[in-house]
Amino acid sequence: MDKPENTDWRTKLTPEQYHICREKGTEPAFSGELLHEKRNGTFACICCEAPLFSSDAKFDSGSGWPSFYLAQDNAVATKSDNAHNMKRTEILCAKCDAHLGHVFDDGPKPTGLRYCVNSLALSFTPK
Repeated sequence: MDKPENTDWRTKLTPEQYHICREKGTEPAFSGELLHEKRNGTFACICCEAPLFSSDAKFDSGSGWPSFYLAQDNAVATKSDNAHNMKRTEILCAKCDAHLGHVFDDGPKPTGLRYCVNSLALSFTPK
């Protein structure tokens, strides 16, 4: 899949979205407007609009960021992240390499995973 490397992300994204998605930033906990989104629908990458997560896989982790136990097939890539003296697994949009957040192994069944995602990295389309 071709990655949109020549996209001028600064003109497409707000400064906050750019910081999170292109500079690997993090929004403050409990600040994202999609944290409490409970409607049925699809959460997509704010950069390239690729579908990433279904509302069926969303759960309240109490972490302060939208959390999912399952990503759409081939939608999310992972990368080792040792920044800030922590050993974590970064999650990126597989289509455009946007930083989304991190995945942890403390989620609910059936996967045991918690995809902890910045709300500003997502768009939401209700069914």
